[in-house]
Amino acid sequence: MTVPPSLLFIFGVGYSAQRVAAQALEQGWQVCGTVRSDDKARQLGEKGIDAEVWSGEGPLNVPDGAHWLISVPPDSDGCPVARVMSHAAPLAASITYLSTTGVYGDLGGGWAFEWSDLNPGSARAKRRVLAEQQWRDINTNTRLVRLPGIYGPGRSALDRVRSGKARRIIKPGQVFSRIHVEDLASGIVKLIEAPQKTGVFHLCDDAPAPPQDVITLAAGLLGVDLPAPVPFETADLSAMAASFYADCKRVSNAQTKSKLGWRPIHKSYELGLASILR
Repeated sequence: MTVPPSLLFIFGVGYSAQRVAAQALEQGWQVCGTVRSDDKARQLGEKGIDAEVWSGEGPLNVPDGAHWLISVPPDSDGCPVARVMSHAAPLAASITYLSTTGVYGDLGGGWAFEWSDLNPGSARAKRRVLAEQQWRDINTNTRLVRLPGIYGPGRSALDRVRSGKARRIIKPGQVFSRIHVEDLASGIVKLIEAPQKTGVFHLCDDAPAPPQDVITLAAGLLGVDLPAPVPFETADLSAMAASFYADCKRVSNAQTKSKLGWRPIHKSYELGLASILR
């Protein structure tokens, strides 16, 4: 079955992909995708998203000519979608894979560009590199979108401070890049509307910053006491949390801006947190 070029099929309609779907719907696109539960499928159906439950195993019946957005995390064997849907990939209008800037590893605070060498330091990042290569092997025109830390309503430093669980962990020189979920979504929509554009893309804000500065601002905006500083060495972080501090880098979005004509509305975490609070 052939469909108009305005159908977006999202593998894994999670937190970020829901915002992509919402913006695509506003642009007049039809949006379909997969979720993990019947309840989630019903909730998305009420928002105009035709979602079906998929366990990650077995092929799906995706309409020919749809634009694919893959937002499913990889496992030890790479991308589950790549394993079961490679046969249908030639019929996709475009393929966009959401990856992570973690594939660059630790740059000691230096800049990661779209053409930077890959040097994954964690098992999670290595799985992403494997998944990226699988999609490139399936279709050399697959667009790779490497994302930094994602925040937005319900998932920001404001929520952590409100919960009383925020910690101001200090690791000298540590810096991260970030992206507000609405800016992520606008960048993805721009990319999907331009299927002829290929390569690697960085969707991030313009102001990499130390993580403790974000907590400081969130506490100030909420008018609550600032959490005491905790040295990284004594923070007793989980393996997952510690892995985020293992990499230190700034992510450049200059080439992505030039290629897509995209600009983040929330150019810094200050603007992003203020927007969420409003």
